[in-house]
Amino acid sequence: MTLVTGLGVTYQAKTARSDKTPDRADTDGVRAAPAAFQPGEQVTMSSLSRIAKTAGVLLIPLAVAVTPLTATSAAADGGSAVFITSAHENGDLTVTLPLHVGTSNGQTVYYIVTDTDSGATAQQSGLNKSQKLANAVRTGAVQHVSVAADGTVDFPATVNFAAQQRVVTPGPQGFPPAAAQSTAVGDPGYSPLIQLPDGTIENAPQIANSTGRANKVVGIDLVHHTVTYQETRGFQGGKAVHYISTDASDPVAAALENVTFAPALNNARSVNDDSTASARASLAAFTNGRTGVGNEQRQGLNSAILDGQDPLNVLAWNPNQGRYSPLWDVHLTQWSATAVADHQNVRQTDFGQVQNLAAKGTVAGFDGTVAGTAFGASGFIVDCPLVAFGS
Repeated sequence: MTLVTGLGVTYQAKTARSDKTPDRADTDGVRAAPAAFQPGEQVTMSSLSRIAKTAGVLLIPLAVAVTPLTATSAAADGGSAVFITSAHENGDLTVTLPLHVGTSNGQTVYYIVTDTDSGATAQQSGLNKSQKLANAVRTGAVQHVSVAADGTVDFPATVNFAAQQRVVTPGPQGFPPAAAQSTAVGDPGYSPLIQLPDGTIENAPQIANSTGRANKVVGIDLVHHTVTYQETRGFQGGKAVHYISTDASDPVAAALENVTFAPALNNARSVNDDSTASARASLAAFTNGRTGVGNEQRQGLNSAILDGQDPLNVLAWNPNQGRYSPLWDVHLTQWSATAVADHQNVRQTDFGQVQNLAAKGTVAGFDGTVAGTAFGASGFIVDCPLVAFGS
């Protein structure tokens, strides 16, 4: 099946499962992930159960008779203010999160929980609160899960973490890429958003199963029930932030972010709507910013591809604000030819300022033309929970 995506790149979808070793290269420029996690190491379903309760969610710390793949150490947190209080920043642009175990069609799946629409659950479990996630109810963006008597969550759909070889081939200007495809592909119906039997919505991306593990997983510790995951740098409200990327509804975005392709996410309400009635929040991703690893004004998807560095996206909200959501409505943003010629294309750190630049005609929406199009959402989502303010 061939798709022409919101990023203007033709993508040849492959749904057959594969045993090929995934390409661990990462345009975010962070350390490549280790080899695929193999959960068949005598981990029982009851060894790591989540108990779903009306007031919150708990991780049961039961003994696991395996050797951990990675021992998680209590490293320095890098001096940042953490939003996800159950998380621990490690000072090397990674974060350690609680690991949860569930099932999907009879197989073991491992997942994390980062955000919820429930204030009580967020407080008890150390998650981001995002009231806007409630607006995803009754859409195809949500998996309706069941919970077994022992607290194990059963997902209708899971992920093939070795569906195909990751490909990111630079285009003439870096972005858009000439070719792109992600390693991990969600099975039909997969979404990181789940609805518990009590109606609570959680952002619960799956990160490992029998097919392998997400490329951004650095290590999984089955003794301490944690996963260490690569972070990405960006900006919000003029400040540096760290977030994790887990899923994208567009196949090219999934390839660039090195995350799971989850098209069901795009059913979340509503494109180009950042209001409290939407499940989405706004993010500006520059397409033709300055490049060069040592350039202090470097920014953009073109730099991510050409320089192997974070794109330094600009996010509208943080979890302390009521309009925050981990579902980012990506606004592909290009500098005008005049702005580039006049060297006005400097690094941006505030979404409101990007909107001001759009109102002046200094930036526009990306559509593959020199002139661009009206600034606005480009029609796809990236799932990127904010972890902390950075430095």
